[in-house]
Amino acid sequence: MSSLAWIDFDEAERQRAQRIMALFQERETRDELGLGAIRDSIADHLFPGTSTIQTRLRYMLFIPWLYRELEKREAPEAQLRIEARDTEIRLADALKAGGESNGIIGRDAGPRLQRLPSSVYWAGLGAWGIRVFPGSLDSLFVALRGRSRSRRASSGEDTLADAEALSVWNPALPPMPGDLLERAVFSLTTDEAQFLIDRLVASQPTALLTMLAREGIDADCDYIWTHPHLSAFPSAARRLVRHGEIFSQVMHGAALLYNLALSELRQRDDWIDEYRGRLEAWSDELDAGAVRAWSLDDFWYVVEHPAHAVRPAAKRFVSEWRDLVLTGTAQLISAPAARRLIEERERRLKTSQSRYANHAVRDRWTGASGADRLSFRWAQAKSHLRDLAHAE
Repeated sequence: MSSLAWIDFDEAERQRAQRIMALFQERETRDELGLGAIRDSIADHLFPGTSTIQTRLRYMLFIPWLYRELEKREAPEAQLRIEARDTEIRLADALKAGGESNGIIGRDAGPRLQRLPSSVYWAGLGAWGIRVFPGSLDSLFVALRGRSRSRRASSGEDTLADAEALSVWNPALPPMPGDLLERAVFSLTTDEAQFLIDRLVASQPTALLTMLAREGIDADCDYIWTHPHLSAFPSAARRLVRHGEIFSQVMHGAALLYNLALSELRQRDDWIDEYRGRLEAWSDELDAGAVRAWSLDDFWYVVEHPAHAVRPAAKRFVSEWRDLVLTGTAQLISAPAARRLIEERERRLKTSQSRYANHAVRDRWTGASGADRLSFRWAQAKSHLRDLAHAE
């Protein structure tokens, strides 16, 4: 079993490591061909603060409400951590009592819950300016411990004032319902929705998510590039969405070919037939003219994001795969050059854990890895926008 650890030199490195560990736990972030940095750059430009394991938007308020109450407690750090966990588990029961069924984090796990809502939404709370405390959840507990010690040791007003000065949440946070831990619902009030929109406008003014939230636009479409209001998007957003559409379309073929190759190595005729059919459908649907006109130089320019470093090897892989696609998609299923490119890429990324090289790892493969088309967290953004639009 592998593990990831770090030396706590500074808060920035600590948060980066926690972000990486969080990604490993997200079901839809499997990155078999090393495209994750590109995917996440696009998603963070369009829909900042979202993640694939978020469920409902009101958790962006549940977490601050619960923790603001905990922060009033005079208790040791270990006790605060226990109470925080218990409170988040109680929230799941309150949501069930309120009649909710879908989107409850910990609905079935109960006390066995491993990934608490606070860890799922912590980064988003910071990105949206709801959380003003700059550190990790762990560092918040440490800071609260320091505040408690200062309170107990203080004999002067200045020291006590410093201890009280710890700011964690935006001061405009709406009030918590009095019966939150008895009965809770996901529906937002209009005041709560306006607070969330205001935070987006202040913290992410250029994001497409902010524009859609501000305008109250709720659309049920599978991909952002099929949005009925696409023509009304700001030009920069349309440009990025168009790049994302072509990137998703082109690289979907590489993911399908990877799954086909593994199906053949496993000698599973049913899986082979499925992926051959999906590759044929991909070939039929591909817009060859759009791919031919696609400027990779412009693509790399617009997707650049300070939180994600796209390595040269990833850029080469995308470029080489695009060139192969332009030679003709119908031949890619059996083209040695296409299969070799994907195999070499996967072997380089996974080394001893490569499914091509490691029989034990391959035998554990269950038939699908990154086989769905990239959507850049549109499903989560769409859910949040729906919650905002239906506030009452």
